Formats: sequence, structure tokens, C-alpha cells
Amino acid sequence: MNQQFRFRQFPAGNPLANILVIIAGIFVISLVLTLGFFVFLGIAGFVLVMASVMGIRGWWYRRKFAAGARGTASTKTEVHDSHRIIEGEYHEIRRGNGHDDQR
Repeated sequence: MNQQFRFRQFPAGNPLANILVIIAGIFVISLVLTLGFFVFLGIAGFVLVMASVMGIRGWWYRRKFAAGARGTASTKTEVHDSHRIIEGEYHEIRRGNGHDDQR
């Protein structure tokens, strides 16, 4: 087997060039990690803001619908006493000829 693939090292041509490559590699890796961290913070902040907005919106709508179900919503119009509807059942009783028919 070829020794170059076995050890996978850079050829040691110029030690100064090797040091510069190592320094440049460290700089690039640290720059990528720093930028990645700030991008992560930006995305995490955006997700946090959107989750807060959606949570507050859901809470607002639940509160609004619950108030409407109780009948205390502020947007409900007032109903006058003469226009109220009363629901119920009734039975008509007919009287005549001495017989009482109930339905």
C-alpha cells in the first residue's frame, strides 16, 4: 500500500507554509463557528418571537370566544325587553262538548 494514503499527512516541504496553513485553518474554523453561533442565535430569537406571537394570539382568541360563549362579550348588542325570544314547548288544550283533548 502506498505510504501517502496510509498516513495521510501533508508533505513536509516548507515548515513556514505548514504553520501558515495551520493558522489559516484555525482562523477559518473559528470564524465559521462564530458566525454559525450568531446565525443560530438569530434563528432561535425569531422562533422565540414567533412562538410568543402565536401563543398570545391563541390566548386572545380563546379569551374572546369564551367571553362570547358566556354572553359577556363587549361586541354583543343589547336586546330590549320587548324583542326577547323565549324558547319552550306548549300543549294546546281544546275544550268543547264535555271532552278534554290534549295533544
